[in-house]
Amino acid sequence: MTGFRDFLTRFRPAASPGRAAPTGVPADRAAELSAELAPPLALFERTQAEARSVREQAAEASASRRHEAERQAEALVAAARHEARGVRTRTAEQVLRAAESRAVSLLAEADREAAALHGRARDRMPVLAGRAVALVLEDLGAQGHRPPDREDHEEGGP
Repeated sequence: MTGFRDFLTRFRPAASPGRAAPTGVPADRAAELSAELAPPLALFERTQAEARSVREQAAEASASRRHEAERQAEALVAAARHEARGVRTRTAEQVLRAAESRAVSLLAEADREAAALHGRARDRMPVLAGRAVALVLEDLGAQGHRPPDREDHEEGGP
């Protein structure tokens, strides 16, 4: 890159004012500009190449990370599904055990109630049977039938 002094020399007059110089070399402005801009443009091209390389590396790293994240996500989903099966199985076993326990307690309670009912029926049966026999005998007496003797009934029949 040209220095500041060289930059200022472009604006210096070629000769002192006055009559025209007998010989002169025309200035090649295009060559001067290209000589001045060539080094910064070369640096700019190199910077563009580096930026392109950085973008490509970033894209590759991004794709790699995305692929790794997708793989990890798939592994997490698979593990969660596997764990969900286990949780469902354990929950079903717990519910089944609770239902079986409840069924056993209900059966035991039903057995106790049935035994109590059977005991009450056994205790009340003679009284109720006596009432029923008395009512039947009373009904037969009202109709004019002779009640059977207890002895005939106990011996085996009429």
